This record gives sequence, C-alpha cells and structure tokens, in this order.
Amino acid sequence: MSVPGFDFCDLAAPGIADLQPYQPGKPESELAREYGVSDIVKLASNENPLGPSPRALDAAREALEGMHRYPDGSAHALRTVLAERHGVAPAQITFGNGSNDVLDLVARAFLSPGRSAVFSQHAFAVYPIATVSAGADAIAARANDPGHEQPYGHNLDAMAAAVTGNTRVVFVANPNNPTGTWLGGEALERFLHRVPDDVVVVLDEAYLEYARAGEGYADGTGWIDGHRNLVVTRTFSKSFGLAGLRAGYALSSPEVADLMNRVRHPFNLNSVAQAAAGAALDDTGHMERSVDLNARERERLRSALADRGLRTLPSAANFLCVEVGARAADVNEAFLRRGVILRPLAGYGLPRFLRLSIGTERENDRFLAALDEIRDESLLERSA
Repeated sequence: MSVPGFDFCDLAAPGIADLQPYQPGKPESELAREYGVSDIVKLASNENPLGPSPRALDAAREALEGMHRYPDGSAHALRTVLAERHGVAPAQITFGNGSNDVLDLVARAFLSPGRSAVFSQHAFAVYPIATVSAGADAIAARANDPGHEQPYGHNLDAMAAAVTGNTRVVFVANPNNPTGTWLGGEALERFLHRVPDDVVVVLDEAYLEYARAGEGYADGTGWIDGHRNLVVTRTFSKSFGLAGLRAGYALSSPEVADLMNRVRHPFNLNSVAQAAAGAALDDTGHMERSVDLNARERERLRSALADRGLRTLPSAANFLCVEVGARAADVNEAFLRRGVILRPLAGYGLPRFLRLSIGTERENDRFLAALDEIRDESLLERSA
C-alpha cells in the first residue's frame, strides 16, 4: 500500500541523503552521443594512456577460460607475489575491488556512529562518502593556502589538530587527487608520530609509481613495522593500466588486515584481475615506459601552459590541476565541444580549476590545439 507524500530519503541512514554520488570522468561514448563528435580524447580519469602490459593482456585472456569458476577467494598467487615484493607477511595484505573498495573496508571496520574520520579539503571524494556511509562524522581539515609551495595540498598541522577523542581514521592521499600535490617523507613521519595509536592512518598511494621523482617523496610501506595503526593502499588502476578490472590492495599490520578481511565481501577480486595484476607486476619494462612518458609529457604540458599564462599546481602524479578562471565550467564545455574530456573540480572546492590527465604526445597535442582555439573565445583568465 502506497503512502501519500512518502520519501525514501526518510528511510536512509543519517547523512546519506546529503551525500553527492561519486562522479567519474565522462565516458567517450556519452560525449559522442551528446555532442556528435568523433576522434575523442579522454583526459579526465588519470588512466595510463599506454594501456595495460601485453603480459597482463595475455594473462587476462587465459584467465577468461575459467570464468565459470569462482576466483581464489584469498588471491593466493597474487598475495604471495605482493608479500615478497613489499617484504611483508601474506597476512598483512587485504585485497579490494580497486583501492576505493579498500578505503571502504577501512571505514566499515573502524567507523560507526559517534566516531569521526579526518581528511583534507580538496582530497579524494571517496573519503567523505565512505565515512558518512559508515555513520561517522566527516571532518575536512583546512588545506594549504594558495600561496603555499604545495598550494591546496594537505596541511598536516591542521589535520593533526582536527583529531579528537572520537576520531578513529585519518585519510592522507600522497600524492593527492585532484591537486597532484605531495608530502615529503620527513613531514609524513612526524605526522605519524603525532597521531594517537588508536587512530588508523590510511596512506593512499594510488599514484606512487609516478610520484617517485617528487622531491622528498617516500614510500609509506617502510613505516608499517613501526606503526601498527598505518594502512597503505595501492591500486593497479593507474600506472599498471588495469582500471577496468578493478584491483587494489592494502598493506598493514596483521591485526588491522584481519579486521578488514572480516568485512571484505567474498570474491571481491575477480580471477581475471588477479591474473592480470600478477603479470603486470612482472613487466617492469612497461612500467618504466609508462612512468617515463608521464614525466616527459607532464613537464612539456606544464611548460606549454605556463607559456600561455596558465597556472598549474605542483604535481607528482599523472595529471595537472590547471587554473582557468571563474568561467571554468564554460571552458570545460568548450573542450567537450572539441572532443577533449577534462575533469571539472568545482565539486572538490576548486571551481577555478580543471584537471588534465597526462596522455600520449598526440593526445596532449590535441588538448593544446583545443586550448589555443578556446583562448580566442576569451573564456580563459591568465594567472601567470
């Protein structure tokens, strides 16, 4: 029997009705339908423009032959490889359907009503979504000022100050998405010592492979033995080029991993993803080519944008955060009409910026050509 005026939002858990769903980058097929354009360049989702390793593709094809069988629920083969690679015990690894899933596992294991999680302004949108979904309070700490050497990046002093007696999780992205800014190893280690032992610190290193050249950058796995409350998350979606297969994992103390695995859904890492991820780890040549291309093209784009009077934030990732001015939404629309998909950042509290993933040389040239056309429309504001 229907009830007049009934609203399902009244049934939702507290806070859920106020959440905004995560908005992925616009798919190429959607742009083609809406605008009737072809030869589309997607630079919105921080994907590896070289695609997956050929070895990963071969392994995925072979794994498809067994798709009628459930996957190995423990991902034993991949777990063994990763344990050896990182110098940890197999029991210290938790797998996820992408690292987004691992972030949600942390929230479900450690957050609940009456507890809180701390993260930075202008940080990954999944942090507040996972927090509120678990019934906890989401606390966004003030980010760095625009004039800081890492503008709009994590302010660790503000984050430490935001931790209270009911805080159980702190999310730290290094490098940060969507800004590209990063934290040095010394600053992060001091922060870990400041956070109480009963607060789980999640160090999200989705862009680690691209970040190694960042000044002072440090791999967080070296701190796991000394900080039982540390969780380091990784993904195969970015530099490994397996975004469509959804494979991620966390490294932590065995105690934390055990709790996360208690709330992990069965078979959350499918058999094709397991096989492709293991093969991708073995193809160091493909990784080197991917990282080299990114570093070279990122610097070329940064220089080209500066020559055009546009400011980019410092980035140790595979994207640039570009300040285009008060009409950023119109600028984004102008790029879409030209078949170039970027990522608007108003939802991240950065309404003057667009995020540009680093593509191949041809894709980046398409972006620059479209940019030069848009400059003639007087939509852009010079910021440099």
